[in-house]
Amino acid sequence: MSIFGKIMSAIFGQSAAAASTGGAAASGGTGGGSAAATAPASAPAQSVDVAPILDKAVAAKHEKLEWRTSIVDLMKALDIDSSLASRKELAKELGYTGDTNDSASMNVWLHKQVMAKLAANGGKLPPEIKH
Repeated sequence: MSIFGKIMSAIFGQSAAAASTGGAAASGGTGGGSAAATAPASAPAQSVDVAPILDKAVAAKHEKLEWRTSIVDLMKALDIDSSLASRKELAKELGYTGDTNDSASMNVWLHKQVMAKLAANGGKLPPEIKH
């Protein structure tokens, strides 16, 4: 699964199965009802309020993570590898044409792109997030 796919699955899967702790794990198969049948494997059709999901994920980490402004913190909150290599891979997935060795610029671009793509796929973002 792509890195952005993991982000989508972590956010939209958690909203569909808010009580389940393994919502992202259910995205593997499309049929046959395994143990986590409540989490849909397809793209969500409903609007999902992103902030409470990410705020809950941050609270569970017991560290200060600024997902609203940092792609690294957003990835950490969702238990997704936030290493430079992973962020470069995400940049490639999303069509980044800048210098991936300029990680500060790339990270700002990545955060904006991820927020815009979440919004385009039914994610409701807080008003302070510009996408």
